[in-house]
Amino acid sequence: MLDRVTGMQVFARVGTLGNFSAAARALNLSQTMVTKHVSALEDRLGVKLLNRSTRGMTLTEAGRSYLSACERILAEIEEADASASLDRVEPRGTLKLNVPLAFGIREIAPALAEFSRLHPAVTVDLGLTDRYVDLIEEGWDLAIRIGRLKDSGLVARRIAPCRVVVCAAPSYLFTHGTPRTIADLQQHNCLGYTLPNALGANRWTFGENSEIVAPVSGNLRANNGDALLAAALAGQGLIYQPTFIVGDSLRAGALMRIDLDCPPHEFGVHAILPSGRQAPAKVRVFIEFLAERFAPEPAWDREL
Repeated sequence: MLDRVTGMQVFARVGTLGNFSAAARALNLSQTMVTKHVSALEDRLGVKLLNRSTRGMTLTEAGRSYLSACERILAEIEEADASASLDRVEPRGTLKLNVPLAFGIREIAPALAEFSRLHPAVTVDLGLTDRYVDLIEEGWDLAIRIGRLKDSGLVARRIAPCRVVVCAAPSYLFTHGTPRTIADLQQHNCLGYTLPNALGANRWTFGENSEIVAPVSGNLRANNGDALLAAALAGQGLIYQPTFIVGDSLRAGALMRIDLDCPPHEFGVHAILPSGRQAPAKVRVFIEFLAERFAPEPAWDREL
């Protein structure tokens, strides 16, 4: 079956130039192929588009109407192609961005004003959720994910480190003592983070490759790091959270960092996008913007 759009292009050129041979030369096709395209269109439509005779050809009434429609449709196709091509090289349009809640509020939202000044033609549609979203099914252009990445058909780029620390309020440590080893954690009230693919409510991992898994327990679990931070600041127990959440409290002395006999595993902050096609310019420039903003050391890790 011959391509419908190509057939419309061929017919439009025949109708405009008035004969098959001129259309064939303009399209760099054989006259036989031009004839086949026009005949295929007529067969599919069930109408005669051209009157052919030894003196030449003329458009039928249906042919004149169809030529007008073809010219309009082909112009719209060219405009759509040009727009899509421009999106590859010029940052513009709406960037649908999904980010974990705490990280989005602390680190992404404050950066958007600067990004907008640099790229005024891009509008950011920011979604904040700790849920693991499906980029393709839910229509996201880009997601920021923290922690271990599952194997998938997505493209990932690490844009910043994500250090995790064990910490507690001075009041808790004064009352319950300070753990010195990973084994000591079993004697403490450890407040757990419940979302999957993260730290785990009942286990904290240590070591370069998370090879040490420490069972923990406590009287509070939450699916949000800020809720655990608030509880820790009130002296309820130990927390195991990223420095972008607890960094300000550590610098202010409201929380105390606890160094055990093995360091926590370091996670990463990753930009995730669908694979299989070239990312539009709006996605590429946003990833570069974040990578430059967080390099060489993200602000949340400074002076810790």
